[in-house]
Amino acid sequence: MADANEHLDKIMQELRRGTITIGALSQLSEPQYGYSLVTMLHEKGIHVEPGTLYPLLRRLEKQGLLDSTWDTNESRPRKYYVLSKTGKEVFDLLVVEWKNIAASMDQVIENKRGDENGDD
Repeated sequence: MADANEHLDKIMQELRRGTITIGALSQLSEPQYGYSLVTMLHEKGIHVEPGTLYPLLRRLEKQGLLDSTWDTNESRPRKYYVLSKTGKEVFDLLVVEWKNIAASMDQVIENKRGDENGDD
């Protein structure tokens, strides 16, 4: 069974990688700093390492999907990220696409399960 688990781990890693962007964008309607975002996502069942999230946030900012500001009022300065106007538009479109993909996958999976049970 180790083989199946090994394959599952790799496939799950690929699936998570594709969903982290949507997960991160979903939490940035209000400003968040990196570690608070990691914590929020973990609490919602999306496990992402800081070493994965921080480069993603920088890339999304460079693409114009996020705005950022530095808070230097505390002893440790923090960079806060929030959706830009374009980021909000892109997120809304991504949600529609995500729901379409999920509905299509549900249909494909259910049809396959029906085939296996002899329910043509």
